[in-house]
Amino acid sequence: MNYEIIRLIDRPELKEQIAGWFHAKWNIPLEAYLESMEECLDNRNAVPGWYVAMEDDKIIGGLGVIENDFHDRKDLAPNVCAVYTEKEKRGQGIAGALLKFVCADMKEKGIDTLYLVTDHTSFYERYGWEFFCMVQGEGEPELSRMYVHRS
Repeated sequence: MNYEIIRLIDRPELKEQIAGWFHAKWNIPLEAYLESMEECLDNRNAVPGWYVAMEDDKIIGGLGVIENDFHDRKDLAPNVCAVYTEKEKRGQGIAGALLKFVCADMKEKGIDTLYLVTDHTSFYERYGWEFFCMVQGEGEPELSRMYVHRS
């Protein structure tokens, strides 16, 4: 597999491409991604942070780190969000590599505990995440699973 994991903070010129890619995958307003990415670039804090896996000039996977991924447990922060791998690239370890990269990057910045909300029941355990509790997502009728990763 020939791809590279890139932090937005290292390649700010990719902001519009990265924001557009996440918007297309998750149907969250483009402006919300751009605002978060501008905050990432302006403040240079650990959170928010945005990461993509790129093969040549094409984004094939990505994820972000934000304070809260639209759930009621504001105390469980920061959150890994928007984890996505292109369908034709799934099963090749890209999401796992991104998760490992972001956990190491956050630990380097002094954040050793990350949370993640998902409907998946066995995917994240492969990468050292543990089920933590159920949370109520904004506007969601059903509870979602919250996972934790401690470095």
